[in-house]
Amino acid sequence: MWNEKLYDVAVALLKQMIATPSLSREEDGTAQLISDFLTAMDIPHERHLNNIWAFNKHYDPAKRNILLNSHHDTVKPNPQYTRDPFSPDVEDGKLYGLGSNDAGGCVVSLVATFLHFYHRSDLSYNIILTTTAEEEISGSNGIESILSRLPAIDFAIVGEPTQTQLAVAEKGLMVLDCTSTGKAGHAAREEGENALYKALPDLNWFKDYRFPKVSDALGPVKMSVTVINTSNKAHNVVPADCSFVVDVRATDQYTLEELLDIIRANVSCEVKPRSTRMRPSFIPMDHPFVQAGISIGKTCYGSPTTSDQALIPATSVKMGPGDSARSHTADEYIHLQEIRDGIDSYIRLLEMIQ
Repeated sequence: MWNEKLYDVAVALLKQMIATPSLSREEDGTAQLISDFLTAMDIPHERHLNNIWAFNKHYDPAKRNILLNSHHDTVKPNPQYTRDPFSPDVEDGKLYGLGSNDAGGCVVSLVATFLHFYHRSDLSYNIILTTTAEEEISGSNGIESILSRLPAIDFAIVGEPTQTQLAVAEKGLMVLDCTSTGKAGHAAREEGENALYKALPDLNWFKDYRFPKVSDALGPVKMSVTVINTSNKAHNVVPADCSFVVDVRATDQYTLEELLDIIRANVSCEVKPRSTRMRPSFIPMDHPFVQAGISIGKTCYGSPTTSDQALIPATSVKMGPGDSARSHTADEYIHLQEIRDGIDSYIRLLEMIQ
């Protein structure tokens, strides 16, 4: 196939994906759609839950493995939609519809790229395509559920809307449930130990503390207290407990375990992480793919948002058509030209690292 035909195939597939609801945990329709597409292309593939994967035709276990990954699940439609979110309408060079930008455009561009290389017998590497589920909710039944079924990955391209620029680093995420404990008492008397007041120094620490190591690509670690509660229902009872949630955005300068140790050493409340799965990532600037990108004018930046990149235990870069500023917005769209550029960029850079 030549690139213009690949583009036509990609756009047709994306229109079908938009018309097929694929909310997180409900992606069976688009999983079947992608499976049927690969079958029609005579490409063997496998499916686990709502995840699909395939290998290039001349897969060689002796060669390194490059993963092309993106997700086909979507968030729920923004309530401010003025269009039918499941109607793939084209106007003024824009394809509208839920998931068109995040991350359907990336999915079909990577599928087109996989088709371009599929029959090649002269590749110095293997190409593995994965289209996965539950990315929008960081669910355990997405990319994480099939990693053990894949061979070891040497390098991954994670398709997310980056305007086809290179996100060479990505912040990790750790959500903390914190609890300060006091003693209940009557608010009218000098009784009890107010857990809210006990929490105040810790709340101020989270607000003011600055981790000493700062990432060149991602800047400082960021901590935000986002929720606070007590179990009290009455105004006249001194609260015996105060619970609050902290959103921690990690950089490549610390592991999540290191951050947790520093936090626990500086606060008196109980600190429990909900998960340490969503790890920060970073690709060296001298990596051949990054250098190839720079040579053709791609810019490099650090991404503050998380993706499946956090769950892939390999050197990776986040890159794809579309603009993250449009993700999860009402009347979501992608420029058709962005899909064309995405396919061309993926193919060109993979050819350059042969």
